[in-house]
Amino acid sequence: MVVFSPGSAQGGAQRALHPNASPAGVQQSPAVATARPTYAQGPQRVAEDVWAYLQPDGSWGWSNAGLIAGAQGRALLVDTLFDLRLTRAMLDALRVATPAAANIEVLVNTHANGDHWNGNELLAGAEIVASRACAEEMAEQSAQTLAGLMDQAPQLGELGAYLQRIFGAFEFHGITATPPTRTFEGSLTLHVDGRTIDLIEVGPAHTRGDVIVHVPDARTVFTGDILFIGGHPIMWRGPVENWIAACDRIIALPPDVVVPGHGPVTDLDGVRGVKTYWERLRDEARTRHDAGMSALDAARDIRGHGFAEGLGEAERLAVNVAALYRQFSGDGSSPNFAELFAAMAQLAD
Repeated sequence: MVVFSPGSAQGGAQRALHPNASPAGVQQSPAVATARPTYAQGPQRVAEDVWAYLQPDGSWGWSNAGLIAGAQGRALLVDTLFDLRLTRAMLDALRVATPAAANIEVLVNTHANGDHWNGNELLAGAEIVASRACAEEMAEQSAQTLAGLMDQAPQLGELGAYLQRIFGAFEFHGITATPPTRTFEGSLTLHVDGRTIDLIEVGPAHTRGDVIVHVPDARTVFTGDILFIGGHPIMWRGPVENWIAACDRIIALPPDVVVPGHGPVTDLDGVRGVKTYWERLRDEARTRHDAGMSALDAARDIRGHGFAEGLGEAERLAVNVAALYRQFSGDGSSPNFAELFAAMAQLAD
């Protein structure tokens, strides 16, 4: 079962330290903690002719997108949303914000999670651009698979109840998979209506083909799910070093405005916070791995001792620790998504 949706995750501006000793005798190092922020739904102008489209509260499936307009009223869209209803509402709201939203020439998908591309079919005629790895990952999944799974959820016990809670607000029936029409590897510079937009591949990290979108003249970056603000990030693929390096890549640009894949608009403090999250979680997981704890027990233990206290979707620690354990053991196999969602269901509040 391949069920893709990111969630929201981590903001770095506010932190608290929670040293503790775990029952297994491992020391808990300082944790990252911050409360989930509140912010407004809809288009937000973040720079000259640049808009973020935000969906509070940024948790499972409530992703962000963006629009970059040029001088002659043509535009590039960064990502679509989890279903057609939400994507239509976004396009309508963006057309109110700027006439350029009626002339979207290019759509960039930052990665292969459905809440960033399920609405692609509504951009008929636009060139759709993604990394080659992203396009390959898209081909391995479909919204219809998730629709079928949600239909079965009432019979799936604890796992089904969890899936209904996190995905029940979305409609996956009737979505036609609309993949990229152009792919690239490494980096690609686009020129849309006189505006330069740089696409930089930073995956595999969150997924296999993560891309960030840099608008140099606006000093703005759309990060896709390399950044989650207000909740735990989730590492489906890794390795963690790539995610940390992606944060460093963003910091080095450097932007004034950072639009995350989930959560409110942030700045470099938000990027540094996500980087710190992964550095600390890597160390916490390594200690427990070396002590012989299972991945799920380690996730419970890390959570129980205050790591990233206050962030939403703490059950994602089950996925993140499992990914780190696979990395520590040299296991290059693909993650088992059925097992990972079942583990999160166990860990969820």
